[in-house]
Amino acid sequence: MRGTKNVLVVGTGTIGEPLIGLLSHFKDQLGVDEVLFHKNTPLVTDRSKVKDLIRRGARIVSDKDHVAGFKDIGIQVDTTTEDALQAARVVIDCTPLGNDMKEKWYRSYEGSTDLFIAQGSEFGFGKQYARGINDEVLDHATDKYLQVVSCNTHNLSLIIKMLGLGDEGPDNLVQGRFVCIRRANDISQDGKFVPSPEVGSHGDAVFGTHHARDAWHLFNTLGYDLKLFSSALKLNTNLMHTLQFHLTVRKPVTHAELMQRCEANDRVAMTHKKTANSIFSFGRDHGFYGRILNQTVIPYNGIHVSQDGREITGFCFTPQDGNSLLSSVAATVWALYPDTYDKIIQCLRPYFFDEV
Repeated sequence: MRGTKNVLVVGTGTIGEPLIGLLSHFKDQLGVDEVLFHKNTPLVTDRSKVKDLIRRGARIVSDKDHVAGFKDIGIQVDTTTEDALQAARVVIDCTPLGNDMKEKWYRSYEGSTDLFIAQGSEFGFGKQYARGINDEVLDHATDKYLQVVSCNTHNLSLIIKMLGLGDEGPDNLVQGRFVCIRRANDISQDGKFVPSPEVGSHGDAVFGTHHARDAWHLFNTLGYDLKLFSSALKLNTNLMHTLQFHLTVRKPVTHAELMQRCEANDRVAMTHKKTANSIFSFGRDHGFYGRILNQTVIPYNGIHVSQDGREITGFCFTPQDGNSLLSSVAATVWALYPDTYDKIIQCLRPYFFDEV
């Protein structure tokens, strides 16, 4: 089975469902043989979703004791979890239980699987990764587990690298401070909506929230030790996250220079829009599965530079989980084709936008 390039996605939630669809749609271009997805619980409310993923070419797998339950709601499970794990070259965990699954399941299949990937909530799962930030430190000899950082961490990491480090490198950034203005829940989720703005706690004594902590660890894979701090709050909306950033840099910069950097970066989408709903609507109409795959959306009037050129302040929008989807696909293709993955994933370029 080592010659078969199968990918198993565990979970069909906010990240798992579009990831399964994306991998299935681009399977041939990405060089993937089969896309399998693990669904744990047979629910009639999820039946339509599961059937459509199967129609797109993905194969459903589940635990042995759940096969009969899926059959009862009209879904034929293709194979068992054990067989799917044995056959998969890459496993992408899109559940909030990645670390638990690592100990319960994944360690037993390290001999047959090249790479296990978890998502942003699963700190400690493996080396932090974000496409375009630290690709150069990926190592087939040592990296069996990767953690794709959260969508907001993708955003602030790109802001750090593009605006704070620039061509000068890590010594140029004196400090970076961020406020993650988060949507309450995803439009696909029924619970955890908030009736009014809700401030978050600063649970980390050094970094504030996990966003700056994860960004520090992401850049630390490159040997950098950056001074970062983040805060977070939830708004009573379920459309998009917004990021407010403040960077202090050593080398003075002009607003025109920063705009040139933004416009030259293909992971940045610029916009004249000022509202999350109008940007979200663009993604719904023009993105893949409604997702914008850029890592950030920056308003043309969203960046301010102090008179001395050393204080950079601004707002940008986080394209929900689109940036996490990109990194998950990039890491998957890297595991299968380490020498050519950068060229292969260019098939996704139509869903990167210069302007929103």
